[in-house]
Amino acid sequence: MPITSHTELYNPILLAVHLTVRILNNLKCTVIMARITQPITNTEAKQAKPRDKIYTLFDGGGLVLRVNPSGSKKWILNYTQPFTKKRTSISFGTYPYVTIAEARALREKTKALLEKNIDPKSHRDELDQQSQTAKKHTLKSVACDWLPVKKTKVSSDHADKLFRSLEIHIFAKLGSIPISEIKAPLVIQTLKPLAAKGNLQTVSRVCQRINEVMFYAVNTGIIDNNPLAQIREAFEVAKKKHMPTIKPEQLPHLLRSVAQASIKRTTRCLIEWQLHTMTRPSEAAGARWDELDLEKKLWIIPAERMKKGKEHSIPLTPQAIALLEVMRPISSHREYIFPSDRNSKSHTNPSTANVALKRMGFGGQLVAHGMRSIASTTLNEQGFDPDVIESALAHVDKNEVRRAYNRAEYLMRRKEMMAWWSEYIEKSSIGCLSISTLN
Repeated sequence: MPITSHTELYNPILLAVHLTVRILNNLKCTVIMARITQPITNTEAKQAKPRDKIYTLFDGGGLVLRVNPSGSKKWILNYTQPFTKKRTSISFGTYPYVTIAEARALREKTKALLEKNIDPKSHRDELDQQSQTAKKHTLKSVACDWLPVKKTKVSSDHADKLFRSLEIHIFAKLGSIPISEIKAPLVIQTLKPLAAKGNLQTVSRVCQRINEVMFYAVNTGIIDNNPLAQIREAFEVAKKKHMPTIKPEQLPHLLRSVAQASIKRTTRCLIEWQLHTMTRPSEAAGARWDELDLEKKLWIIPAERMKKGKEHSIPLTPQAIALLEVMRPISSHREYIFPSDRNSKSHTNPSTANVALKRMGFGGQLVAHGMRSIASTTLNEQGFDPDVIESALAHVDKNEVRRAYNRAEYLMRRKEMMAWWSEYIEKSSIGCLSISTLN
């Protein structure tokens, strides 16, 4: 607004208006000048030559290309930290490895973080830490950490068996992948060949076991969620198969076959020991001399060797003790009652009895674990208390409330029942010489 007369020069109001307009015009020019900062062109970036001192090319929005005396050119974004309000900067890498377009995209992402009051440097450090953690925590390494925890809940042998199945079916292909990158399609694709062979029971078990590892990872803060929770739904449901076994009336035939078979004395004793004690194959094969209390006539299996992780006491009948006397000259100087042929410091393989039964012609009809079913069926038919039978088999009541209130081991009643069972086996072996009757 120009001053048009001498009188106006001395008019305070008009003078104030005039000065205000000039100030506003100057501010407007300053804003316009700030807005017309020319972005860096690719030619400018390429042709920027090093000088004696560091200098910068401005691209706008705080983004600059810093040219060093060495000739290197680094992208820098200057910004104000959200909470401290201090001026700082963050590097986006060097030109031309990081292009102008990529640097500008990083600038916009960084500004988006600042709008949310997130410091981009702290954010990047956190992502780097997560990446390092992911590389460290592979599926197999997490499973190795899970294994000792699992061994506190089941027997050590059983836990090792679970881990071995994961090694065979999962770790061979996926073990080295960070657990954070393990997704359902990847695991499903890995298990499809196994399912195609009809091994649906194995697929189901492997799905359950890998889920245990994944949930362990969630609970320990390694990953946020378990993407494998429903992978069993991707496969057909396996028809439940009971362990092959024979009827109680076929027991004499079994004992005759064991007596006549061309098998080692240790193997024969192992089969009869498992039959008399009603134990699982791994429990029987791993029996140690120091687990026996012959004064009390008890075999006390420690919790770490039991499937359910609970100590189990078994009354020893005269027939069971007779089997120990057969084994005494063979292994009493060793740790295990039924030693391995290949390694005297270890026990026989839990599958030894299975292999022997198969050679005797019981393949598909009876497995070593099925001998527990013979005992259970016989004792139930004879009217023994089902709770006492279940206790002898070391089964855990599925009813949590009932299990909490029913902790009795029925040891005295089990002694009577086990004595009856051993006598039943002995009577069934008449004419075929059970090894427990030879002493």
